[in-house]
Amino acid sequence: MRVDYLGLEAFVAIADFGSFHRAAEALSLSQAALSHRVRKIEEDLGAPLFTRSSREVSLTQTGQGLLPEARRLLKALQDTYESARAGAQRQARRLAFACLPSIANSVLPQVLMDMSEQHPQIAFELLDIPVAGISGAVRSGAAEFGLTIVSAELSDLRLRPLVDEEYKLFVHCDEPLASRESVTMADVQGLRLARIRSQSKNRELLDVAFGEMRDRIVWQFEVQNATMAMRLAAKRAAMTILPESAIVMAPAVLVAVPIVGVRLQRTLGVVSRRGVPLSDNAAELLARIEAEMLENFRAHVAFGADRMLRPRE
Repeated sequence: MRVDYLGLEAFVAIADFGSFHRAAEALSLSQAALSHRVRKIEEDLGAPLFTRSSREVSLTQTGQGLLPEARRLLKALQDTYESARAGAQRQARRLAFACLPSIANSVLPQVLMDMSEQHPQIAFELLDIPVAGISGAVRSGAAEFGLTIVSAELSDLRLRPLVDEEYKLFVHCDEPLASRESVTMADVQGLRLARIRSQSKNRELLDVAFGEMRDRIVWQFEVQNATMAMRLAAKRAAMTILPESAIVMAPAVLVAVPIVGVRLQRTLGVVSRRGVPLSDNAAELLARIEAEMLENFRAHVAFGADRMLRPRE
């Protein structure tokens, strides 16, 4: 049988106030509506809950047995409701998004500082994770959008290109190549290089760009992430080839030298769920990030970047 919570609420209010009139005022009901609720629950139970007289209202034996359980049920319902409402409010203030670590470090600090100053009520959750995890975070709803490397579109996700980012040779400042305005792949043949593990997007892009030339390059080290590759370069154990934005995470002794004669770049863009609009806060944050990225990579705006999401009026 369905529990009549409105009837229980009316019953408990009358028991607490000892009066139909005061209970009706407390619940913002007419006395007729309050009496109707009580009659319904009495009919369901098959027994009266109150003994009424001209001077007082008293509980019957059935009412006395029901009252503590009714209070417990209503309190449990109220606690559950308040917990859900608090969770919804926290969710409304939480803004989660995903981003490549190199872009997070180079682009986001100023953007997040500016937006948090203007919207102190927002709690930001940044998932700075490798490209392999960004689409999954967006798909699951753990992130409203992601800043990632653009590849083939998926049926449930929308990918929108923003900028192209060049790869550069990261080398210790005391190495001879560090003073060059640019280098070619012939310049690094025979030198020790560190590359990211074979499953990474960076590795895939480099292998495609180098083509047959990759077999003539000495990959002395294979590591799991760019941070380790840069540490090896800082120790002069090897050089490494990384996106130019990674320089903000690099040890101070490293410099990034342009590579000419081969097309080495990645296209960065936004991934979001198809048919799921961004929240107002997420749309504003994304617009700020896009503006910063387009400024930082002004010479390398990708095709399609003119279709930016604008902050809502």
